[in-house]
Amino acid sequence: MASQQSYSEALDYLYSFINWEVERHVRYAPEVMTMDRPRQVLAALGNPHENYPVIHVTGTKGKGSVGAMCASALRAAGLRTGLYSSPHLQDFRERFRINNLLISQDDFTALVNEMRPVIDTVPDITWFEITTALAFLYFAQQNVDAAVIEVGLGGRLDATNVVTPVVSVITSLSYDHTHLLGDSLASIAREKGGIIKPGVPVVSAPQPAEALDVLTEIAAERNAPLTLVGRDCLFTLQSSTLARTEFLAGPAGQLAESYCTKLTGEHQAINATVALAALDHARQAGVAITPEAIRAGFAEVDWPGRLEVVPYQPTLVLDAAHNGASARRLRAALDELFPQRPLVLIFGASADKDVSGMFKELLPIVDHLIVTQAIHPRAFAPDELAALARQQAYPGSIDQIPVVDQALDRATELAGDKGMICTTGSLFIVGEMRTLCGLPVGHVTEPRSAPPITPPPAAQPVPVQRGACGKGTQDQ
Repeated sequence: MASQQSYSEALDYLYSFINWEVERHVRYAPEVMTMDRPRQVLAALGNPHENYPVIHVTGTKGKGSVGAMCASALRAAGLRTGLYSSPHLQDFRERFRINNLLISQDDFTALVNEMRPVIDTVPDITWFEITTALAFLYFAQQNVDAAVIEVGLGGRLDATNVVTPVVSVITSLSYDHTHLLGDSLASIAREKGGIIKPGVPVVSAPQPAEALDVLTEIAAERNAPLTLVGRDCLFTLQSSTLARTEFLAGPAGQLAESYCTKLTGEHQAINATVALAALDHARQAGVAITPEAIRAGFAEVDWPGRLEVVPYQPTLVLDAAHNGASARRLRAALDELFPQRPLVLIFGASADKDVSGMFKELLPIVDHLIVTQAIHPRAFAPDELAALARQQAYPGSIDQIPVVDQALDRATELAGDKGMICTTGSLFIVGEMRTLCGLPVGHVTEPRSAPPITPPPAAQPVPVQRGACGKGTQDQ
């Protein structure tokens, strides 16, 4: 009987449904991805997603970081906070968190058993639609005060788009999933902009002009006030080290405040400013959050796999870059923050990713390349990755090592005592490396050299110049 299912049996039942994270050959279209099934399931469960205020986040890059920062700030305000994100790095339960604690196996199993009679009445329901409904129900049953909900794919047709949030958030847009979302930034923006709701404020990261034009048009059509970081909410990067990123941020025309975050890189100052603007709209909608809580939440954010320095010798950095734009960002951080050489790159990617675009950015600074393969149906084979590297005229050595632990052994040998290793290409390969290194599931391990981080005082606000936000917006 369903009520007697174990955790593993509940997972097996869930994975028996079609999973578009694995099967991506079907067109992203209304006849395949539809709001009807999620609404039907949620209605039968009592519409749990209507029980708490929601911050809804989509984008190509940075949506996980923005979601994590929003959730961390809400927790710091003393609010019981749900966070639904995807995909996971090491454990499926990472997708469902309350106050940064993963859902327990018992709670997950009980929810699947409770939902199964409803699920079995909905033809063609998908894996992600079920997991989304499970998250909404879990948060409702656990009486969260607020929830941060990350879109799975696109936005317009995503199962999470059943929510009417207090604020919609669109992080930096670039090319990804082009076979599903379209091969222009305008078409990608139209899909992502599908989360914009009538009359609901929307916050956007700096965007390329082609994408911004579409988002502006959608927001105007739906009478949704648009806050654009770099125009309406400004920031200035002060410093970025392995331990912290410090920046000033605030509404245009007002004095900016000092903030810091443990997430490393200039792009995290942009992500944090997006989160800051989103949280301000949530506050205006009645969510009880203070500037002090936002400052503390940003300082305490815990989000692994983003320029994460692992306790390992030689230096080992894990980063979930998965397209050309995020690889460009990673290269800039490696150049600025990691002088160690030789640089050994362990690279694995899914077959639907722009590997050539990532290689174009990364290979010029790489001394040795090791191509490997995540345990995932969509993973590129190492020989295919090696061929793509040679097409980029990469002159260095290439090792094809399908097994991740053997790839790390070889990288350690090549890097020696003074070099460094970077693992990137997908969340899946980063997740496998975290498991191999024995890192805690769902949480960052602090670098050995990193001092404790405390939020800066609000003491003396500093004016921010509009031009400080404009540079490089297409690359952030």
